[in-house]
This record gives sequence, C-alpha cells and structure tokens, in this order.
Amino acid sequence: MRRVGFVVNPIAGMGGRVGLKGTDGKVEEARERGAEQRAPERAREALDGLLATDPDVELLVAGGKMGETVATDAGFEPDVRTQSSGETSAADTRAAVAAFADAGVDLVLFVGGDGTAVDVAETLDEHDDEIPMLGVPAGVKIYSSVFAVSPRAAGRIAASFERTETREVNDIDEEAYRAGEVTSELKGLAEVPVAEELQSSKQLSGGSVETLAAGVAADVDTGTTYVLGPGSTLGAIKHELGFDGSPLGVDVWQANEEGGELLVRDGSADEIEGNLGERNVVMVSPIGGQGFVFGRGNQQLSPAVLRASEIEIVASRAKLDDIGVLRVDTGDRELDEELRGWQKVRIGRVEQRLLEIV
Repeated sequence: MRRVGFVVNPIAGMGGRVGLKGTDGKVEEARERGAEQRAPERAREALDGLLATDPDVELLVAGGKMGETVATDAGFEPDVRTQSSGETSAADTRAAVAAFADAGVDLVLFVGGDGTAVDVAETLDEHDDEIPMLGVPAGVKIYSSVFAVSPRAAGRIAASFERTETREVNDIDEEAYRAGEVTSELKGLAEVPVAEELQSSKQLSGGSVETLAAGVAADVDTGTTYVLGPGSTLGAIKHELGFDGSPLGVDVWQANEEGGELLVRDGSADEIEGNLGERNVVMVSPIGGQGFVFGRGNQQLSPAVLRASEIEIVASRAKLDDIGVLRVDTGDRELDEELRGWQKVRIGRVEQRLLEIV
C-alpha cells in the first residue's frame, strides 16, 4: 500500500487574481482586495485524481485546512499527523513534512507555489532526502520543476509513479518581482517522480521580438480592447504601442483614432473585466521552458475575462523551439478543455506557427 504525506498551503495563490503576483507578506492586502483561496479547490482536484487512480492509498495529512478538511471531503480517512494554530505558516508546513518523513512515507504531495516547494525540499533534505516530493500547482509563480502540469495530473502521478529523478527547486524574491525584476535562484535539488505530466523549470530568456512587436502594432484595430499579459515579449509589444506597461502585470489598452489609451495598468481580474469592450483580444506569450499560456504568473486573466475575449498567442522563434507544446491551467476545467487543440502562434511580422495546446 502506497503511503502519501499530503500538506496544503491554504493561502498559496491568493494574490494572483488581485494582481499582487504572490502572497509572501501580502495575505492581508490580498484579502482586502477581495482575494479568495484557490489552494483548497486545487487540493481537492489532486485528491480526486489520487483516489481514482489508487483507491487503497494511505493518506497522512496535516490537520485542519492544511490537509485534513479537504481529504475528508474527498472521501479519505486521513491519518492526521500535525496540527496548526491560527494563521498557517511556513513553520506549519515544515512540521508536517518532518512528521511525514519520520513516518516513512513514499511521497510528499504538497499544494502551493515555489515558496512552499522550498519549505518541503529543505525539510526533506534535513530528515530524509530520499523521499520524493511532488507539487500541486497553486501559487502565482511556478519556477520550480517539481510540479505537475495540473492538480489532477499530480494526483495521478502520486498514485502511479515507479521511479524518481533529481529536479530543481527555484524561487524568486517577490518584492523585486513586483518591482519588475525577475531573478530565479536555485534553492535546492529534490527527488521527484518521473512522469510526462511534469513541468520544466521556467526559462527567463526569450529571443528577439522586435519584428513581432512591430507587426502586432501595425495590425491593431480601432475600437478593440487589448488585454496584454506579462513578460518581455509583451513588454516589447507594449513599448511598440507607445505606452509604459507593467512588465510583470496585465495591462488593458484600447486602440482609437489617435493611437490608443491605457485603461488599466497592472490590473486585477475584476479591474480587467470591468474595462472590457465590445471586442476584446487577450494577448499572451507562453512561459519559456514550460509552455504555459494561462495559469502561471497571469491569474488575473480569469476564466470570465478569457470567455469574453479572443486569444492571440505570440512568441519568439527561439522560445517555441524550446517548448514543443502549449499548456493551460485556468482553474476552470471546462475552459481548459475548450482551449485545447491546435493554436496559431504569431512569431514575426506576419509569420505564424501551429502549436498544440495539450
């Protein structure tokens, strides 16, 4: 019988929809902006995948909202190993992982982002570095390669993996990230199940996009509202359109007879939705090395915004050569299914390439 230790960071990802680009030190501000927890829902999807794949799995959990509650709701009879008091913290995560290691679990399955991954990896390194770990993606920024591509995939992998490999645990400084500076730092190495449905470490380089940006700017339609995602590729397009956009946020710009007007800079999901027009185009670039176009670093592009918009994907040739396929993780399973299939990606002034969203 496989034994899995399961821990949830319940505040992971709360800052995404409201434009905070992370939750480290920003929980209260996220709540003031109306943020809702997304980790419990993603935890439940992972456990559904786990239970469907292996109904006999033994689940060890952290108490309360850090695992016990969602596990019970999913139909497990979990073995509660730790309890947290009040607001959960990194110390609670580390205590749970230490307890799982002492119990000799076969895997630690965690729900969170890169910060949670660091807590899990460092604790396992201290207690038993041969125990593998696997992440259920719930954070705003996912730079590490220890995560499955979706919550349900994480559950399936946890139940069925046969071997492991060493992968990177990375993180960035969220304050610098909010200020527009992105520097990924290797925080450690961890054993992770071998599976096709794992994501790669995010690559920060993209290639030349000047011709692409010029082509996009030449083709904008008057009266159309453009929702422009984060990243250096979109940054070049924003510059070509003539405005100072948010390098790591989502901006809303409307084309008009005079050129265009910036309606929202670094907007939340509600702000973006509130400024949509009659025709809207969401423009995004896939994450280098991973291929995600939605669900990693741009949660402000909510399902409601995406359903109200056309979608245009842009990328440098170099980035597409490294990716192979595109991925989506919007938090809405029906929308994810609708988005899957072959998609045109603009790579130059007029040139396009077909790539599949899987």
